[in-house]
Amino acid sequence: MNQEILQDSELILNPDGSIYHLKLHEEHVSDTIILVGDQGRVAQVSKYFDRIDSKIQNREFVTHSGIYKGKPVTALSTGIGTDNIDIVLNELHAVVNVDLKTRMFKPTTRQLNLIRIGTSGSLQADIPAGAYVISEFGLGFDGLIYYYNHDFDAEESQLKDKINDHLKWDPQLSVPYVIKGSPKLIEQIGPDMIKGITATASGFYGPQGRKLGLPLSNSVMNETLQSFSDGNRRITNFEMETSALYGLGKLLGHHCCTCCLVLANREKKEYLENHHEAIDDLIKTVLDRI
Repeated sequence: MNQEILQDSELILNPDGSIYHLKLHEEHVSDTIILVGDQGRVAQVSKYFDRIDSKIQNREFVTHSGIYKGKPVTALSTGIGTDNIDIVLNELHAVVNVDLKTRMFKPTTRQLNLIRIGTSGSLQADIPAGAYVISEFGLGFDGLIYYYNHDFDAEESQLKDKINDHLKWDPQLSVPYVIKGSPKLIEQIGPDMIKGITATASGFYGPQGRKLGLPLSNSVMNETLQSFSDGNRRITNFEMETSALYGLGKLLGHHCCTCCLVLANREKKEYLENHHEAIDDLIKTVLDRI
């Protein structure tokens, strides 16, 4: 058991004793948490709850907790990017596993099921806009995992090395890493979804190969990602949170998975116009499977 007392500068609390950014106490957090990027999407999830017991907002972090078909569920918005995932994962873990009054870890660890529902861009011509992709692996270009003491398992290490050999990655950039999601959640939520490796970018434009005036340092990055294969594994889609979710979730002992609606097919230059209805259908699918 960890007997360390967390100092004020490390575990930052609000005047009401809630965790700093999320503004949550333990009673606001269910074991099953739906993570969304857009704060407006929280209400899109919680509208299906049988009841909503709490609504809390601080900055871009909106949290609704309640009951869905007899099961406690929390919906929480992370905002965009792996830096926000770093905040959300660490603070969720602290809220449920640290006594915020004594600032000490509790004798037993509470394990969370963290399911991200998001949107993404397909890298493969045969994965159309409107498809659902569930991430067996997160491929991280963000570098977040390297700030923590970590170990890749043999499968992750082998896949990471194969991808890096294929990409011939610029040594000025953070080394891409690979983390796998929770097999339990992936099987439970995505048996009929497209499975693959989800690339997590550190931005929306240049880091995903978009050119809006500025020249790119690697103009063929998307084509290189698209052409990678390892048996039946391939890099299916681009988004901005999964590698950090999987990496920190694994280190903290939680189950994590990401399922995304494909908004755009980058290869075929297609975009899903009526995506609000499609994301609503994905939300209902996930809720029914948890």
